[in-house]
Amino acid sequence: MGFDEFLTTHGEEERLAPNQYVFRQGEMDVSIYVLRQGILKAFYLSESGSEMIKSFVFPGEIIGSLASAHWGEKATFNLVALDESVLLKINFQLLYSNAQSDLNLARDVMDRLLRYGRQKEDRERELLTLSAESRYRALLEDAPDGLRRIKQKDIARYLGITPVALSRIRGKSKIQYLE
Repeated sequence: MGFDEFLTTHGEEERLAPNQYVFRQGEMDVSIYVLRQGILKAFYLSESGSEMIKSFVFPGEIIGSLASAHWGEKATFNLVALDESVLLKINFQLLYSNAQSDLNLARDVMDRLLRYGRQKEDRERELLTLSAESRYRALLEDAPDGLRRIKQKDIARYLGITPVALSRIRGKSKIQYLE
């Protein structure tokens, strides 16, 4: 059985309203999620209450706190819906145990984890090596339609800059999106 079939068979649909949390930093969550519709924001809160955006999640992507779902620790980040969202939720341990005895499922899970790892590697490289303008252009290339539904302050936090700096970049850039 492949991952999509496993998800259809064992997944539980969740519908979220805008600003509804999937889970919060410091809570336990034993599931992983595949987004079917909407946009999610994954973010950290610092000790001082500052928000740092780790990623935006678009339809078809998978997310969960592996620290919580696999290792039984508290989630290290928050996950919230930015608009009406539909997710498929699956218990990670159920997936993990089934993948140990189903080679097709194991391959599909491995492929998904490799894609997720690649996204994390790309994000890290962008933050460490690209200018804010280059990071903005890369984000536009990755999700041009989805950015129309994300607030400018959230895009700025994702890029690691202020909303004013983002406005300057957008002002001088020929590549923009409609708000």
